[in-house]
Amino acid sequence: MGDGSYGPNMDLLRSEPMQLVQLIIPIESAYRTISYLGDLGLFQFNDLNAEKSPFQRTYAAQIKRCAEMARKLRFFKEQMTKAGLSPSTKSLRSGDVDLDHLEVTLGELESELIEINSNNEMLQHTYNELSEYKLVLKKAGELFHSAQSSAVATKHSELEAYNNSEASVDSSLLLEQEMTMDPSKQVKLGYISGLVAREKSMAFERILFRATRGNVFLKQSVLENAVVDPVSGDKVEKNVFVVFYSGERAKNKILKLCEGFGANRYPFTEDLNKQFQMISQVSGRLAELKTTLDVGLAHRSNLLQTIGFEFEQWNFLVKKEKSIYHTLNMLNMDVTKKCLVAEGWCPVFAKDQIQNGLRRATLDSNSQIGAIFHVLQTKELPPTYFRTNKFTSAFQEIVDAYGVAKYQEANPSVYTIVTFPFLFAVMFGDWGHGICLLLATLYFIIREKKLSSQKLGDIMEMAFGGRYVIMMMAIFSIYTGLIYNEFFSVPFELFGPSAYGCRDQSCGDASTAGLVKVRATYPFGLDPKWHGTRSELPFLNSMKMKMSILFGVAQMNLGIIMSYFNAKFFADNINIWYQFVPQMIFLNSLFGYLSLLIIVKWCTGSQADLYHVMIYMFLSPTDDLDDNQLFIGQKFFQILLLLSALAAVPWMLFPKPFLLKKQHEERFQGRSYARLDSSDYPPEIEPHSVSHNHEEFEFSEVFVHQLIHTIEFVLGAVSNTASYLRLWALSLAHSELSSVFYDKLLLLAWGYNSIIVRGVGLIVFICVTVGVLLVMETLSAFLHALRLHWVEFQNKFYLGDGYKFYPFSFALLGEDDE
Repeated sequence: MGDGSYGPNMDLLRSEPMQLVQLIIPIESAYRTISYLGDLGLFQFNDLNAEKSPFQRTYAAQIKRCAEMARKLRFFKEQMTKAGLSPSTKSLRSGDVDLDHLEVTLGELESELIEINSNNEMLQHTYNELSEYKLVLKKAGELFHSAQSSAVATKHSELEAYNNSEASVDSSLLLEQEMTMDPSKQVKLGYISGLVAREKSMAFERILFRATRGNVFLKQSVLENAVVDPVSGDKVEKNVFVVFYSGERAKNKILKLCEGFGANRYPFTEDLNKQFQMISQVSGRLAELKTTLDVGLAHRSNLLQTIGFEFEQWNFLVKKEKSIYHTLNMLNMDVTKKCLVAEGWCPVFAKDQIQNGLRRATLDSNSQIGAIFHVLQTKELPPTYFRTNKFTSAFQEIVDAYGVAKYQEANPSVYTIVTFPFLFAVMFGDWGHGICLLLATLYFIIREKKLSSQKLGDIMEMAFGGRYVIMMMAIFSIYTGLIYNEFFSVPFELFGPSAYGCRDQSCGDASTAGLVKVRATYPFGLDPKWHGTRSELPFLNSMKMKMSILFGVAQMNLGIIMSYFNAKFFADNINIWYQFVPQMIFLNSLFGYLSLLIIVKWCTGSQADLYHVMIYMFLSPTDDLDDNQLFIGQKFFQILLLLSALAAVPWMLFPKPFLLKKQHEERFQGRSYARLDSSDYPPEIEPHSVSHNHEEFEFSEVFVHQLIHTIEFVLGAVSNTASYLRLWALSLAHSELSSVFYDKLLLLAWGYNSIIVRGVGLIVFICVTVGVLLVMETLSAFLHALRLHWVEFQNKFYLGDGYKFYPFSFALLGEDDE
């Protein structure tokens, strides 16, 4: 993005100079002009037809046409997803595709696919029905066969009893009457067979009994496997049923109940030969349908694969066409109806590129008239545009999440590139953990081309997007880990032997008593002998707490200094003299002095109590310091600093509102004005104190705003300095957690002779280290570093009330879904 051949080198400190441009484009070359500007991606169009609805705009028909093609492509994607296919990830071909031809092709493919789906659904429905029918024939046949067998057996037993027993005359007469009855006068029972869902079978049986008042006989058989329902297409567990009834009214009731319960009915015959004949016919039909279905699915799969191969190219083309016509709808039609007028923002360095694109569009469209590029003068605030690359973009996004920089305001991301990973590393100082983070992020960086074209999960997408931030965090963590001398909480003598040794054989490692300095000071970082001693924690607490204050005061001073450069850039002398100067005096009179005392104490080895010095500097500034004196003249110097801090508060509060009021009155009396084109800066970046010419000056509002700002800074100087102590707290927590996991898991497990115990201990140690220290602690330190930058650093100078430059670019189309 930061191509130096077309403009200045990438500069992150100030956003790119922007200009408001008017383009007058002949209608015959308008389409190509917008297309070439979209390829360039350096022009943000303003909507000149905001008062018109989408249907009243010039190119509404073309957008509707593109929307219809996009709908067809979404339909294809849904079908591919259902079939388990994915669009080809091959790069888009450079060959042009005619949109009219594409529209016809998409229409034909949609019709063909809908027809294939419809035929497959019909065939599948028939196949499922026949499958159910086959099961009904088998199960119902078994029911009839068992019923006939039991009936024949009962008949034989009754005959034998009639012949052999001495039955009564009445019973003999009844049985003889039954046997000699005319078959034509016997009642013929009807029956209905089918399948009902197993979960509804009990309710079906009860309601059937109640509806017919018990004048039916229901027989059910459970199917072992679930069957595909022809209506819903889902697998359902079902029972085969046969209902015997007498009379037409009972039949109608049964049919209505079957319909209400979604029971599928199938015809059945008592004749055994016909049953076998029907089963063989159904089986043959099922085999034919199966073959037909397989052929249809193969054809559908081939068609979807063909679509998938071209899908990405077609999708991009449709999105591109739609975006071009959408942009054309933002242009205003000239009164002659022969030209389109466009307005928008572009970087100053892109002027030549845009004009080359306009000339190229004129030539390619054979237009007789060229497009006109005209720079407009305006007081409107331009958008903010920073040219970033894949390394700096993630840091810029961290800043933009707080607020987009005002036009040409100093950009905090220049310093965030270094200070953010460094403050993270202060809290995450362990070079073993840093190496683990570095290896993880190197995997993302080495495979970034492949991973950038894949769809990752939400968490992985965030980690991949911030891979260079994590890399910097890991490198700084290795550096601070070497200073803390911690490798998974274990110290190493990497830079030479320890400076301390035992005075005699009796001294142990549990105490510094008996240790004497036997060598030169350990050259880099913390001496390994400090680890494991009783004085380790007090020493590290003192060192890290003081170090946190030094870093905090330094970064807050940097923020105030940046406010000076902002004021100087915008030629705002009021902010320099009545905001920057008193803020520097107030902060450094108190906490700058505290930082000086820390450095002097470290250099001199003094035993002075800095808490006592700072507290009594306010409570009793005239008292003698006694043992807490660090240098000559300290008492007078402290009184001078205290008076300076007290004087800085009214200096911040009172002069600025009165000076702004005076400036406003002079401007309206005509004694302070200039021609629009006489300034060295564009009119949109005039200082805020002289920019609103026609607004009424509200002194009370300005004074209250300044009062709030002053109180916020004074209180913030204390709270923000205290807030940097989180560096000490999280560093201590990380170190102690790491030490506990090492001592209580790994070393404890290693104390056993069992390989199983050691293996389990090692696995648990690795899981806890990854889960707690490398994931949760990383996230915690990241969020705390983020807060220090957003609240403590950026609020000193960064307004963040601008708006981003969103150019019309085809490169951004792939990032947005329809």
